[in-house]
Amino acid sequence: MACGCGTHSKDGKAIVDRVREKGKADMKLNTPHTITCSCGYDFTMNTFVDVCPNCKMTYGVTPCSQSDKENIKSAGINY
Repeated sequence: MACGCGTHSKDGKAIVDRVREKGKADMKLNTPHTITCSCGYDFTMNTFVDVCPNCKMTYGVTPCSQSDKENIKSAGINY
């Protein structure tokens, strides 16, 4: 669990907190994902924690679960 992957099934805030705690929030994803935000805006998620440029919703994914877009979870606006 050194990469923070123990939180992959929890809510978005737990994922974002864990990834930030491990210092991996700004690390690049192996494959960026196009996210349709809760506000309806499409953007490309490039890092393990990223923010919708339209409404500022924060999204997170753990390094171990980054290959599946379904593992990306929202954590809240300006989280």
